[in-house]
Amino acid sequence: MHEKSVSSNHLTRRHLIRGTVGLFAAPAFIPRLISAAPSERVRHASFGAGGMAGADLSAIASHKNVDLVAVADVDSERGEALKKRFPNIQVFQDYRKLLDKLGPNGLDSVNVSTPDHMHAPIGATAMAHNLAVYGQKPLTHDIYESRRLTEIAAEKKLVTQMGVQIHSAREYRSAVAWIQEGAIGKIKEVHTWSSKKWGDPTSKPDRTDKVPASLDWQGWLGVCDDRPFIGDGYYHPGNWRRRLDFGTGTFGDMGCHIYDPVFKALDLTAPISVKFDGKAPNATNWADDAQVLYVFPGNNFTDAKTVNVTWYDGDRRPPQFVIDAIKPNGLPDQGSVFFGTTGILILPHVAMPIIVGESKEATAKRQAAPGADHWHQFVNAVQGNGKTSAHFGYAGPLTESILLGGVASRFPGMELQWNAKELQFTNAPEANKYVKKAYRKGWDVPGLS
Repeated sequence: MHEKSVSSNHLTRRHLIRGTVGLFAAPAFIPRLISAAPSERVRHASFGAGGMAGADLSAIASHKNVDLVAVADVDSERGEALKKRFPNIQVFQDYRKLLDKLGPNGLDSVNVSTPDHMHAPIGATAMAHNLAVYGQKPLTHDIYESRRLTEIAAEKKLVTQMGVQIHSAREYRSAVAWIQEGAIGKIKEVHTWSSKKWGDPTSKPDRTDKVPASLDWQGWLGVCDDRPFIGDGYYHPGNWRRRLDFGTGTFGDMGCHIYDPVFKALDLTAPISVKFDGKAPNATNWADDAQVLYVFPGNNFTDAKTVNVTWYDGDRRPPQFVIDAIKPNGLPDQGSVFFGTTGILILPHVAMPIIVGESKEATAKRQAAPGADHWHQFVNAVQGNGKTSAHFGYAGPLTESILLGGVASRFPGMELQWNAKELQFTNAPEANKYVKKAYRKGWDVPGLS
């Protein structure tokens, strides 16, 4: 399918910060009548109907050549609510039934915007039907899953995109361009952080609650082991990110965003080692206040043969020398500081980069990189116009690196040596069991299980 070139929308800071809210607050969107030839339409389905899925499907469906055909959500209330906005869509609770019915003959693309543990199973199944996939971050819950989705996408030559929308924003693109142009010289080290807290130090409640009538609990659990439902938002809809089996904690949630421009600007590959400092997760939940040190191989953008990138979350922050070095700017609530051989760059999340000590006049002369609409970029690529910038060939290795921090959190104080080619920790065989998980019986996924 082909179309004339569609101009990209610039993602301003206001759009990025407020855009997701705006998608829900906007007037009801009704798919427009087909004005182009049927071959020019992109038939799209969403896995997930609320939360981030609502933002993704709304942004994708706002493209003039997209028809939202179907949605699958384990909570039927969400699916039916969406049908009020898109009255012609088909609504499913089981993603497998949607794909079995529509598959490659009724769809061209999908977005996978569910809790983390189902990203890979749904994404891999969709790609088995030769569908283009927009997959929310983190790309997967486990390292092995990221590797396989990357490989499957490459083998099938499918259009893919990970939902790190700020990757396409002028703020992050400008930071990448300035660093690669040598604005602060060769990079010596990077410190990056988020104030979010997606951990929980408490024990799992010892109770079983009634499953809501609208929720397919077994479908929500998906590939994870069966267990009793706990209400009050413990799992669904809001706090699954805190749970080891379903989310990936603060690092998995925000790391894919905030590490993204670091990974891109420095052209990083897989890390050599990872070391965690902080509290280990308990039996069921991730912990807060983490510090994770990565050592990556150096390259033409770095000052040495290796480069350290350190992450902090919750109440943890970079050390005092970092704070002193960027005065009077101060640390943003979330973001990164790049130390170069000739200067220091601060990249807030989300705002334009700041070169410490540079005059406003000098900064104004620097050319900002143009932004793009991350979702429309995906649709355009599905139609054969251009390429995606956060395809799985990029997003897979990025996610693998991020997820290594979660594994390391189970071994505080231990420097884990990583062999990316073999997907193994060479000095800690006990850590390798966290690289790949077993799917429960009846939920096997070809290519993953």
